[in-house]
Amino acid sequence: MKYVSFIFFLSLGICLKTFSADNFKQTIRGTVTDAVTGYPLIGATVVLLESNPVTGTTTDFNGNFVIHNIEVGRRSLEVSYVGYKARSINNLLLTSAKEVVLQIELEENAVVVEEVAVKATRNKEQAQNEMAVVSARTFSVEETERFAGSLGDPARMVANYAGVMTQNDSRNDIIIRGNSPMGVLWRMEGVEIPNPNHFGALGTTGGPVSMVNNNLLANSDFLTGAFPAEYGNATAGAFDLNLRSGNNQVREFTGQVGFNGFELGAEGPLTSSASGQKASYLANFRYSTLEVFDVLGFNFGTGAAIPQYKDLTFLVDVPGTKFGRFKVFGLLGNSYIELGRELQDTTANSYNPVGSAINYGSQLGVIGVSHTYFINDKMRFKTSLSYQSTTATADVDSTNLRENIFKPYYRSVQTENKLSFATQFRHKINAKNNYSFGVIADWFAIDYADSVFQDKYGKFIDIANIEGTLDLFRAYGQWQHRFSEAFTAYSGLHFQYFGLNNELAVEPRLSLRWQVSPKSSFDAGFGMHSQIQPKATYYYESYDNASNSYSITNNDVKFTRSNHYVLGYNYLIMPGFRLKAETYYQYLYNIPVAESDPQFSMVNSGADFNVPLLENLENNGTGENYGLEFTAEKFLNRGFYFLFTASLFESKYKGYDKIERNTAFNGNYVFNLLAGYEHKVGKNSMITFDIKTVWAGGKRYVPVDTAQSRIRGEEVRDWGRAFDNRYGDYFRTDLRIGFKLNGQRISQEWGLDLQNITGYQSIFMEGYDVSKNEVYKTYQQGFMPMMLYRINF
Repeated sequence: MKYVSFIFFLSLGICLKTFSADNFKQTIRGTVTDAVTGYPLIGATVVLLESNPVTGTTTDFNGNFVIHNIEVGRRSLEVSYVGYKARSINNLLLTSAKEVVLQIELEENAVVVEEVAVKATRNKEQAQNEMAVVSARTFSVEETERFAGSLGDPARMVANYAGVMTQNDSRNDIIIRGNSPMGVLWRMEGVEIPNPNHFGALGTTGGPVSMVNNNLLANSDFLTGAFPAEYGNATAGAFDLNLRSGNNQVREFTGQVGFNGFELGAEGPLTSSASGQKASYLANFRYSTLEVFDVLGFNFGTGAAIPQYKDLTFLVDVPGTKFGRFKVFGLLGNSYIELGRELQDTTANSYNPVGSAINYGSQLGVIGVSHTYFINDKMRFKTSLSYQSTTATADVDSTNLRENIFKPYYRSVQTENKLSFATQFRHKINAKNNYSFGVIADWFAIDYADSVFQDKYGKFIDIANIEGTLDLFRAYGQWQHRFSEAFTAYSGLHFQYFGLNNELAVEPRLSLRWQVSPKSSFDAGFGMHSQIQPKATYYYESYDNASNSYSITNNDVKFTRSNHYVLGYNYLIMPGFRLKAETYYQYLYNIPVAESDPQFSMVNSGADFNVPLLENLENNGTGENYGLEFTAEKFLNRGFYFLFTASLFESKYKGYDKIERNTAFNGNYVFNLLAGYEHKVGKNSMITFDIKTVWAGGKRYVPVDTAQSRIRGEEVRDWGRAFDNRYGDYFRTDLRIGFKLNGQRISQEWGLDLQNITGYQSIFMEGYDVSKNEVYKTYQQGFMPMMLYRINF
């Protein structure tokens, strides 16, 4: 805390001395396109609101526009085009060091109305993807940072939305409507990617530190159920991330230090195309903050447990060629940490229980290229090709304090390489009808080497030792029909084929929206969804000591399947202030369970650093999730915003024994309250205050069987009472204070995140300490201050 406070206030004090009373100016530029096809709209009108005299411009042949000499601060635009709904872009934050570059989509009127101005109804609560109607919304870059406790992480940010919760302060796993985090799909630039988190295990979707850099994101979508047909191989939800293109006119740079690391970013123009449009680049490199401080000799009391990680994200955008638009993008990262390697350290934490030592590492590489080609203003193809590689390594030992040694327990090296091809054709027939269809083909090359030391054999026994290939093929079609301005239907069909066991899934999707009035609407959605198991599951090996041989028993395990039903109501109290309610039911079936462990179900996996591996799995498990969600949200206006969400839900499952139990993620209720206020200080600086409070049902647990643990000299769980009870309620309040300062061609920002300011102790888990013959408790994160400093130039 002393280090953080000293650095924060010293740097702030120095820079305040450079405060200038000048009126700094900035530029807004962007592109206006059709919301369905992405085709540029020529001659669209762009007006700067509340400007006197009125300031504006029109788009050129490529749909581009630019407005110069705009005073820094919050600004709003209105964009209009003949035959389309006008759209307002509100509360853009202009700083002195970075131009604002926008991608604006306009929706065509379903019915032509002469001499009547029709305003767009699309707001932040609606997704960028026009096919996503129910249980979907967009989120902005500013929200990933502005919401207290989010730390620039999209996954931590969306935990504030209705229907979403987390179970572990030290990780960003997303639990949607009681589903396993493994059911979440990540997409970047339209390409499905593996777990984009440092220290992430294969088959999981979360981790302690995100590789997704919010400085490079454009507005993106988050979906929580009954999603459109183009999304497959997921049963819980989807992140659909878009990278922004770099500034193709001016070179700009960013430096930052904070929770996620030391960062350096750059963007700017490349060569011009034949159409006169310039290509651009965008890149950001990040390095672990604690690793840097450790090299410099600072001691933060973590001992040998220094999280080491680094990542690189980049995008090259080449628009306007005669062959179409090309993008090349990448996400690269690696991480490593050693936990519990000091024998006399018997403390437990959310990463490492008492009596164990772990060396854990992970690597991720995603390289992709996408191509968009317009046949005409109504039809286009978008095709992508990507190569992806991910590796996770783990060495787990138990500690023997009596002999002062580490006892080998588990060794794992898992690698997956994937070549992915996807193409989509989209056709806008007219203002009322548009459709798209596409195919996705994934080819996997896997290499798994997992083993467990078994005392009875006196050696490591393989549980997986395989090299092989897999393939997953998908196809989909989806159609939007607008019966009128008030009523729209969205339908689709998704096909999924898994080559390992020749399984085929056919999944219909249907959504409806009825705009009852300009202020209120009803939504309904249905979707069938399926997902393959974590790929290591299929290659679990059973060992027969008598013959000293192995056999694979899970090759025929089928998809987990889930049917989603959603009904929603939206009400706009006034512009920028809305209410939303959704109720849902999900029926899950074909869930892998095991006779050898009748309480086990794969629905309880995915919120940890590994995926459970069992033999002889059968698709006989079932489950159901149902609940009610409520949102009250005032979008940022006149310096103030708030968000209140409430989620009441049940999440149940049946294992091999057909007994209904709570899932591990059945917290029953979550309430979030966020608010923020910003105040302009002078002409060129701003101070911000943001607060968040969350109150949720405690984590479900399997209790320690104390008597058996003492008899056997090791931790034993009472699986007969699995997930019957919850720990005490989870409660946490975070506060963020920020300050932004504009200077001549330089803007700076300071942020101080005070996490869990009340110091409330929420139980994370209980374990058994063999050396002390007692049960111990591990708590969620206590009070923790974190600082951010950013400079743009």
